[in-house]
Amino acid sequence: VQVQVATTNPSRHATSLSAPILVGDQVRPRVEAALDEFRNLFPEALCYARIVPVDEVVTLKLFYREDDHLKRLMLDDDQVDEIDRLWDELFFVAREPLQLAVSHEQLYEFATQDRPDIVKALEPLRKPLNDRADRFKKRMRLTEPVHVKALFELADRAWRRSISGTERRELQNLYDRLREVGVDHDGAMQLTLARILTSPNFLYRRENGRPGSNPSPVSNDELATRLSYFLWSSLPDDEFRTPRHAAGLSGGGADDSELLRQTRRMLQDSRTRRLAIQFACQWLHLRNFDQNDEKNEKLYPEFASLRGDMYEETVRFFEDMFRNNGSILDLLDADHTFLNEPLARHYGLDFQKDSAQQWQRVSGVWSKGRGGILGMATFLASQSGASRTSPILRGNWLSETLLGEKLPKPPANVPQLPDEVPTGLTARQLIEQHGSVPECAKCHARIDPFGFALEQYDVLGRIRPDSVDTTTTLPGGEEIAGLAGLRDYLLTQRRDDVVRQFCRKLLGFALGREVQLSDEPLIAEMQQRLKNNEYRFNIAVEAVVTSGQFRNIRGRDFSAE
Repeated sequence: VQVQVATTNPSRHATSLSAPILVGDQVRPRVEAALDEFRNLFPEALCYARIVPVDEVVTLKLFYREDDHLKRLMLDDDQVDEIDRLWDELFFVAREPLQLAVSHEQLYEFATQDRPDIVKALEPLRKPLNDRADRFKKRMRLTEPVHVKALFELADRAWRRSISGTERRELQNLYDRLREVGVDHDGAMQLTLARILTSPNFLYRRENGRPGSNPSPVSNDELATRLSYFLWSSLPDDEFRTPRHAAGLSGGGADDSELLRQTRRMLQDSRTRRLAIQFACQWLHLRNFDQNDEKNEKLYPEFASLRGDMYEETVRFFEDMFRNNGSILDLLDADHTFLNEPLARHYGLDFQKDSAQQWQRVSGVWSKGRGGILGMATFLASQSGASRTSPILRGNWLSETLLGEKLPKPPANVPQLPDEVPTGLTARQLIEQHGSVPECAKCHARIDPFGFALEQYDVLGRIRPDSVDTTTTLPGGEEIAGLAGLRDYLLTQRRDDVVRQFCRKLLGFALGREVQLSDEPLIAEMQQRLKNNEYRFNIAVEAVVTSGQFRNIRGRDFSAE
């Protein structure tokens, strides 16, 4: 026996936890108290890694729970209730009491054949486990009506309205008939759910017009659906199920307060990002740009890693405009954009790193050749070819997409331009030669000058290091140069055309149909209201949602003939 004696407090490194500790009678209580405190903080189970079951085929420990010390030392009463509830949910979903009774029966049968020594240990467990399983079966039967009720609530959301009493009875009858023919609860629930999700009420946005040919207001639920799919591209949220909503979303007349309140609430929500994607990016032919694979990979290998960032810049730009009631003219003259480090480097702009914010709003970009959609890589790259820029594509986009002009289709047998600019020519000279063909000259005179003004930007929207001739003469005789000149022309000479096109596209998107001649008074009203209110985005949206076109539905007997 070796005994170590210390006259001072021992070093913790010099003390072996496996060796006995000899203490006197006076010190013993203090040492035992210290060891008890240690054992209280670090229970014995923490010292063992093996948790049953490991490899057992049949076990009586289906789920291993050991959180007593966690609850005692670290959780308050509410957190203890929460963790108990989560375990109860796990046991219910897994049907643990039933599975455990089955496991005991299997283990018992095995023991009677090969391990008679453990039969006596298993026998006392039989009744408690079976009784627990019986209680669980009873609980399951009691909760079946709760599950069916939850299906009715799901139908309310899936069909975007409160289901009628008749519809509720039909769903209940379907469930009951399935149970009567021997389908268990789970199977009956699945088939009833399938009935809900294959109903035209779910698959289509159905609206019920009144008899006759005259238009009538849509219901509160139908108006909420129209509004939600307009602004969020999704079904209405729970806010539309409140008594306040039921009291009059479709108030009409002078009482548009609830409709406007909901509209403003929704515009400030993060789900407005969907409006940026589904409306703005779709209108400007930029949606899904992050999947664009049309560039020459040998010439522009970096495009694949940048296209997602390019697209995100555009989406964030419009989301910011919509959520913060920005001016729709920012489409052209915004002096800010949204950048992350790779995109800023692509543009040649300084970027202040912020570990907490990968994307940043960057102001003062006009002087750097950016600002608005015309300075974004999504537009500049999407309206370029695979290997070279295309003043034709860029000019046609400005004419048709941004200004809403109608151009005739190109004549047949027009020669295709080469993918790469021939040696000795510039892209501009190549286009000018092509546009001099008599059959093509008229249209090219309208679109090419817009594209020439943007030739300082390459295929991926970078500013070319060498100066490029961007001076051009527009069909009306105006001379412009570069992005700054084109932007100034659009804001001064063509502002009304840009605003009108924005109003047409927004109205068509909101109504889910092509704009018609009968919509012209509303479009004119939207333009005037925008002009009187600094072109704020919310003004256009509110004009749409309070309009007769948005709030009414044609009568069932209406005929366009």
